[in-house]
Amino acid sequence: MNVKHDSSCGGRIRAFYESNVEMEWARLERHRTEFALTARAFEEFLHPSSVVVDLGSGPGRFSLLLASLGHKVTLLDISEQSLKFAETKAEEQGVRFEACVCASATDMSMFEDESFDAALLMGPLYHLLDASDRELCLTETRRILRSGGLVFATFLLCYAVLRDAAKHEPEWLIDYPEDARRILEDGIYTFEGQENPPFTDFWSVHPSDVSTIMQRAGFETQALLAQEGLVSMIDEKINLLQGEAWEAWVDLNYRCGKDPAIHGGAEHLLYVGRRV
Repeated sequence: MNVKHDSSCGGRIRAFYESNVEMEWARLERHRTEFALTARAFEEFLHPSSVVVDLGSGPGRFSLLLASLGHKVTLLDISEQSLKFAETKAEEQGVRFEACVCASATDMSMFEDESFDAALLMGPLYHLLDASDRELCLTETRRILRSGGLVFATFLLCYAVLRDAAKHEPEWLIDYPEDARRILEDGIYTFEGQENPPFTDFWSVHPSDVSTIMQRAGFETQALLAQEGLVSMIDEKINLLQGEAWEAWVDLNYRCGKDPAIHGGAEHLLYVGRRV
């Protein structure tokens, strides 16, 4: 399978993911609840044998899952190394991708109108700092979806950023009060000038704004899910469980993850919408 290239690949975000492919792959092993709840959403909403595009696929965790279930999956990512990693994993697991495309989620010109039954946006939206780029990404996503097609879009929540600081580096609030203010006001944080940052530039959002953003882009809300369920940032012991205990917690977290009362305490909010 050939990796197609696009000259727009570049920048700090691309460099971060090019250098941290293994770390990104391992992240969903450490945070098994997030992966399991997202898989439940696919199971609930996706039709069998769907034609799916994974926009911002990274090393392909979700793509591999969907391909193993019989869906026809195309990957798009700005990181060539991530796509190569995903291809290697696919070969190891005996599954096949339709294509891997190295490009930005703001340029889907290589895809024809109404080409896909479903689109995954599990990362691009929170790495597009300009509202115009996010709008373009959503416009393009809607264009390439068939009528009634599904979008699964992950949003990074603004309160999660502050909760993470409280857990790992509480002095951050005193050292960087303007950063905290900006996260609450426009959701943006950049790591420009920092050596060895733990993450890369991002945009975060208030949970109450997610449905409005997506509806304006031409999608009808089907579900909103706290991807960590009830156990955001307290999931260490849950993620070590196996068997009946693990399945019981997955069931509970998926049920409770749809409750708006806990959305503000999640790290990620999964939006499931239908193209109208």
